[in-house]
Amino acid sequence: MTVIKLPDDCETMIEVRAGVDQIDRELVALLARRFGYMDAAARIKTDRNSVRDEARKAEVLDNVARAAEAAGLEPARLRAVWNELVEQSIAYEAIKWDALRR
Repeated sequence: MTVIKLPDDCETMIEVRAGVDQIDRELVALLARRFGYMDAAARIKTDRNSVRDEARKAEVLDNVARAAEAAGLEPARLRAVWNELVEQSIAYEAIKWDALRR
């Protein structure tokens, strides 16, 4: 079993890549859970027009920007990443909403 080192402890690119690969696996697992909430939203929402909620999207992006800043990351960069995530989540939820009502 490969021991994943923290970034500051890495001395080789093999170690860096192993760490990145591990984080990617963890992110995929978290995204699967997040999309599970999109499944729940599609099931719960009774109006397809409520799938896209611009006020909620703005709230999510603002929350991420604040969290990014607190973590020492660039808020604008994380906001851009999350904007894509939210748009993909909305598209996914719309497809699920439609499929549940056919």
